[in-house]
Amino acid sequence: MTSSIFLVSMIFVGISMLVSMVLKSKFKKYAQIPLANGMSGKEVAEKMLRENGIYDVQVISTPGFLSDHYDPTKKQ
Repeated sequence: MTSSIFLVSMIFVGISMLVSMVLKSKFKKYAQIPLANGMSGKEVAEKMLRENGIYDVQVISTPGFLSDHYDPTKKQ
C-alpha cells in the first residue's frame, strides 16, 4: 500500500514538473513577441483598470520572469 502511494505521488510530481516546464517555455517564447499596438504590460494593465473604473490601484513594473503580483493591502 505504501509503495503504491509513493508511486502515485511520484507520477503526480513528474506530471506537474512537466507541465511547469512547458508553461515556462511558452511564456518565454511569447514574451519575445511585441504587442501590435506597442504597449507594455504595465500600460495594458493600467488601461484595463481604467476601462473598468478602477482608479485606486497602482501598477508597478518589476524585473524578472513571471514576477507579477498584487498586494491588496497596498493596492499595488
